[in-house]
Amino acid sequence: MRRLHDFLAVCCLIVLTLAPLRAATASEITIAAASDLKFALQEIVSNFQAVHKGDKVDVVYGSSGKLQTQIREGAPFDIFFSADIAYARALRKDGFAATEPTPYAVGRIVLWSATRDATKLRLEDLADPKIGKIAIANPAHAPYGRCAGQVLRAAGLWDRVKDKLVFGENISQATQYAETGAADVAMTALSIALSKEVSDRGGYSLIPETLHSRLEQAYVVTRQGADKPLAKTFLDYLKTGQSQAIMIKFGFAPPGQAAR
Repeated sequence: MRRLHDFLAVCCLIVLTLAPLRAATASEITIAAASDLKFALQEIVSNFQAVHKGDKVDVVYGSSGKLQTQIREGAPFDIFFSADIAYARALRKDGFAATEPTPYAVGRIVLWSATRDATKLRLEDLADPKIGKIAIANPAHAPYGRCAGQVLRAAGLWDRVKDKLVFGENISQATQYAETGAADVAMTALSIALSKEVSDRGGYSLIPETLHSRLEQAYVVTRQGADKPLAKTFLDYLKTGQSQAIMIKFGFAPPGQAAR
């Protein structure tokens, strides 16, 4: 009995000794990501955490402009994925980022609808009286919304459709408007249109890239994430062939290549 007691005491000591070690080696980061990354990044994060089981990666999605503002105001984000490299550059210039912006993808904008065959939609169809509302992300802080406005102006449609526009806080919300019937058509991200959740409900047609500024996207490590090894580990994982294949699957072109 005495030996059993001593054995159990040793086991308890080992557990108590190792518990702080496990806690110390486990890490956690929070990512702020543009909403067009939602479906691609969900898959990448899931794969990453299957390998790094002791670590935790949380992601907050929103418009690039608003996320940038939150970082400036002290939000606890370790990595910022922006749908417009300009927001990442501004954070670095003003001292809120610990790294130079690294381009990770080029995005595309599409017409999407759940109520009509969007594969046959043309830009000029947006002026049709049968189309009541057109959803876009807010151009004031969402890169895809800004590009949508550029497209409508370049196509000579702005004055004809401006009263039809409804604005989402980000590109995901703009798509939701079209999904729920609050809008007939959304000008949204190809990456969202290609997700199973959205593609099962409607089709899309690509908008010519020549009608808007290039959606060059980039990430930075923030000042808060500068001393977190997990941030670098995750970004290294993003560069792997498996992760890049996921990005391509969702319509993102690698940096330096023509968008899909």
